[in-house]
Amino acid sequence: MGLEMEGMAAAIGVSVPVLRFLLCFAATIPTGLMWRAVPGAAGRHLYAGLTGAALSYLSFGATSNLLFVVPMAFGYLAMLLCRRLAGLVTFLGAFGFLIACHMYYMSGDAWKEGGIDATGALMVLTLKIISCAINYSDGMLKEEGLRDAQKKYRLAKLPSLIEYFGYCLCCGSHFAGPVYEMKDYLEYTERKGLWASPTPSPLLPTLRALVQAGACMGLYLYLSPQFPLSRFSEPLYYEWGFWHRLFYQYMSGFTARWKYYFIWSLSEAAIIISGLGFSGWSDSSPPKAKWDRAKNVDVLGVELATSAVQLPLMWNIQVSTWLRYFLL
Repeated sequence: MGLEMEGMAAAIGVSVPVLRFLLCFAATIPTGLMWRAVPGAAGRHLYAGLTGAALSYLSFGATSNLLFVVPMAFGYLAMLLCRRLAGLVTFLGAFGFLIACHMYYMSGDAWKEGGIDATGALMVLTLKIISCAINYSDGMLKEEGLRDAQKKYRLAKLPSLIEYFGYCLCCGSHFAGPVYEMKDYLEYTERKGLWASPTPSPLLPTLRALVQAGACMGLYLYLSPQFPLSRFSEPLYYEWGFWHRLFYQYMSGFTARWKYYFIWSLSEAAIIISGLGFSGWSDSSPPKAKWDRAKNVDVLGVELATSAVQLPLMWNIQVSTWLRYFLL
């Protein structure tokens, strides 16, 4: 198995740890598909949490889940012991732990050397934990004066441990997002709200996301050998003229973006096929199903943006939404 992994990794130009992550990440799609068939809300919560923990173990190693437990436990204890301040306490504690982990593991250096660690997944998990705590604190407030997002996502009661466990690690969706709210997760697993009646088939939107992911990865594999970021540290780069260097800077940034498009398209496919990606019906006649709950990037929107103001609405969309909901 080790030799097979090395051969596969060499074939696509990545390290064995990165290949292992990509395989586990791709496995979130069949995992999400099978989630649909699990009977009962409790069974779906347990399945979501256990599969997420298993994929984390296979991708990052045994210590990853121990790492995740710290902010998860901190956030839940904050909600349990000090509801009114749970959002603030969790925000400070979870972000403090995340920053400490980034400093300790030096994730950027690890990636450059072909390694990988769980701090990327920890970032997504941190946002989910904080939003859950803030929404639980908002559940104490009267509706008057609340923003629409607060009214929509506030939690009237404390989620159970099994609900919280399933939400945090849901089928490996913490690997690269998207970030979504506890209330949406609960309504999906309990078949309430949008999911109270049968939802349309996710097959075509899933295929669309997979085709987009394949195209993005193909373009990245084609361009990356021609515009490697390592060229910036080579003497040859400094021998080029101004316009040559400017062109190379643009093309290396353009090339690097496609691997993010690939990852986000794959994560979108996993959430869509699970059914959680369903976000309602359009106002058109006849109405069309919308599957944008998991949409994290608008590729053409980013590449054709006419101003920097447009970029946060097109790039890492769910994190931008999170920032607007909880920080602005």
